Amino acid sequence: MNKHLVPRVAAIHDLSGYGRASLTVVIPILSSMGIQVCPLPTAVLSSHSGFPGFHMVDLTENMDQMINHWKDMGLSFDAIYSGYLGSSRQVDIVKQFMRDFRKESQLIIVDPVLGDNGKLYSAFGQDMVDEMRRLVEEAHIITPNLTEAAFLLGKEYSPEIDAREITAWARELAGMGPDIVIITSMPERSQPHKTAVLAWNKTDNRMWKVSCDYLPANYPGTGDAFSSVVTGALLQGDSLPIALDRAVHFISMGVRATFGYKHSPADGILLEKVLPYLNAPVPVGSYQLLD
Repeated sequence: MNKHLVPRVAAIHDLSGYGRASLTVVIPILSSMGIQVCPLPTAVLSSHSGFPGFHMVDLTENMDQMINHWKDMGLSFDAIYSGYLGSSRQVDIVKQFMRDFRKESQLIIVDPVLGDNGKLYSAFGQDMVDEMRRLVEEAHIITPNLTEAAFLLGKEYSPEIDAREITAWARELAGMGPDIVIITSMPERSQPHKTAVLAWNKTDNRMWKVSCDYLPANYPGTGDAFSSVVTGALLQGDSLPIALDRAVHFISMGVRATFGYKHSPADGILLEKVLPYLNAPVPVGSYQLLD
């Protein structure tokens, strides 16, 4: 297998003209981590979907032509990383892309973007949930938030869920195909001012958790940023718990850098202020190995 001088990622996400989300987050984060990003846009939006009245152009009919050109060019990728899809019909396109471009020692990361806070995003229905279940079968790693994990499993969402049930969810999701399941937005019921990320690695039967302080703010695009940092860290050779540490601390830093300003949460975290910290040493000792 030929190695690239710079690790190369095929990033299958939407492009939002305004608001720090999707490719406008994925590209700067991975580029700052020394990784080449090759975007395969699934849709173009005037702004991310958190802004009312956004205009979206679904690129389903164009994706095959872009992919065929990449095949003609003989491109290969060290990772394939998918996020927001413009329609449920795109799942078959993305699944085939993953199969056609699969190679040895490659990471396939699926961020199964469906919703948050117990609800599907406005553009999605049950058809997208059903199709996303098929897509996660292809992944090595999936990064759902708690809402997305519930939808994928057909479970009832509750912000009061306890850690034992979430660990069971992670194992059940791994049974759908992925080697690693990372669930974000996990509540810490014993510590109401904290939130956590849980990760189950079925290849070595280990469950990891990283906690951080909670601030009462909701910034769109933080899920995209988290999954991008995890992807970049693993491509740089970090272990799973260190990649989790790096991603959790980066998001926490971004939220804290933003929270003190009078700033519309819909604009997302002030990513530009914290990008330089992506290459700083990772704080050691934050992750926990659960029994």
